Amino acid sequence: MMLPLRMLYFEDLAPGMSETLRKTVRSADVVGFAEVTGDRNPIHLSEHFAARTPFGTRIAHGLYTASLISAVLGTRLPGPGAVYVSQTLNFRAPVKIGDTVEVTVAVAELVPEKCRARLTCICMVAGEVVLDGEAWVKVPSKADGGRPPPRL
Repeated sequence: MMLPLRMLYFEDLAPGMSETLRKTVRSADVVGFAEVTGDRNPIHLSEHFAARTPFGTRIAHGLYTASLISAVLGTRLPGPGAVYVSQTLNFRAPVKIGDTVEVTVAVAELVPEKCRARLTCICMVAGEVVLDGEAWVKVPSKADGGRPPPRL
């Protein structure tokens, strides 16, 4: 899943540009997310509990799926130096262990006077939208001196 870094400046962006990430959700991912966040809801961690819910099986945290959007924003579109301003999220369907999530982020609008971009965000599993929304990000500008290259 590790996307190579791509650093775009505000001036490099254009409406319609997009980037896609695919990630198969593993049990270890969900357990790790629970450990990091403290959200130990058994619907995410206990197959026995989850079997008795309407989903019938364990599901990933909704914000785990949303965090995949952050991975795209921070690494590829627009990449390092971009700063989240806001994010709307609409949870449409569950993501189950073993599902492959396809996350697509696309430039919808640019606001040059603020160096801000509005991005549409869609997460799909097997052709079904599981999460959608939009993000606003502040993007470094070449005119403002850019940013230092990341050190990994």
